[in-house]
Amino acid sequence: MNVTDFETLIQIDAKICGSEKSRKIAYSIMDFHHSLYINKKDIILAQIQACELLCKYTTDEYDTNVLKKETLDLKLMLDLIE
Repeated sequence: MNVTDFETLIQIDAKICGSEKSRKIAYSIMDFHHSLYINKKDIILAQIQACELLCKYTTDEYDTNVLKKETLDLKLMLDLIE
């Protein structure tokens, strides 16, 4: 499954990859050449939005749980930065 979020300043593509026992989320930054400097906070916010968007279109319950856990982890990381 591959979904891209176009609402943020940074466009991040989130994908679920791995086997059934060890699913992970891979990110790729789209159109990176438009910015010379990207703030860490902006990257984490874009990752959160990409995970939430991907979660809307996921039908597998295990994938949904992986995405929710990743979103919570990213939000905790964001709280530590602020």
